[in-house]
Amino acid sequence: MQPKTGGHASYIELAQEVLLIEAQEVEALAQRLDENFTRAVEIILQCSGRVVVSGMGKSGHIGRKIAATLASTGTPSFFMHPAEASHGDFGMITHDDVLLALSHSGESGELLAIVPLLKRMGAKLISMTGNPDSTLAREADAHLDARVSREACPLGLAPTASTTAALALGDALAVTLLDARGFSEEDFARSHPGGVLGRRLLVHVRDVMRAGDAIPKVPQDAAFSDALLEMSRKGLGMTAVVDAQGKPVGIFTDGDLRRTFENNIKIDGTAIRAVMRSNPLTIAPDRLAVEAVELMEHRKINGLLVVDEHGMLIGAFNMHDLLRAKVV
Repeated sequence: MQPKTGGHASYIELAQEVLLIEAQEVEALAQRLDENFTRAVEIILQCSGRVVVSGMGKSGHIGRKIAATLASTGTPSFFMHPAEASHGDFGMITHDDVLLALSHSGESGELLAIVPLLKRMGAKLISMTGNPDSTLAREADAHLDARVSREACPLGLAPTASTTAALALGDALAVTLLDARGFSEEDFARSHPGGVLGRRLLVHVRDVMRAGDAIPKVPQDAAFSDALLEMSRKGLGMTAVVDAQGKPVGIFTDGDLRRTFENNIKIDGTAIRAVMRSNPLTIAPDRLAVEAVELMEHRKINGLLVVDEHGMLIGAFNMHDLLRAKVV
């Protein structure tokens, strides 16, 4: 690839060439996958410990990302710097672990220094290199071939296509393991409890609903004025109307109040059963909060009543409660 100069168009051409080279190398990588990849997957699935990822320089940066991806997709993993391993950090590894060693040349001195210790311990070694004839590749229990025909750097020096290939191969390994373990969206959310996905998948209706005295409710023989007072006190923009057993038989909302006034219905002397909406929509407490969001948006309502398995009113919430829980 020849250096290009001469304006914005050439910048774009060079960038496009870089992207195309890296894409081509990743595509070639996919065609080279063989029984070594299968062996690597089986070694990790049989591992009762953790996957310890290690690499120097740019390989180390890629290794950190691979370790993070493995850990977040159901394969316990962490990164260990190979230079520090020779100065005490090797104690992090046990015979139950697997070492995933990254080195483009396959001859990284820092990694090769710990291979005999690893072998003596009885731990497994998976290598990922750009040279299948390298020392690290030969010593490994499984070798992942991440070689590229050329770098995307115009000088052919900066690790570009090679690091992209290694990163993609690490992703392929992590996703294959994810599938083999039956790792689910819920499992992923548990690894990311602080993220949006965690909140969406782990928060249930019972976590956001208002319960006890905070539930707006009136008996079905209550006066219209009593229902308005209850709505004002509880601040949910609605009130449930319940029978003698505590089961919701109706609901009255701010929207219903506006429609009542539009129809010139008087507050005094009117019973809530005359203006409530019967057969209110309800949801169970163990449903996901995100399901409640979808239901409310579909029905164009701002609040929901929560009932137990016997149909008894046990909670209520509105869209503001869901927003506070960061579900939406």
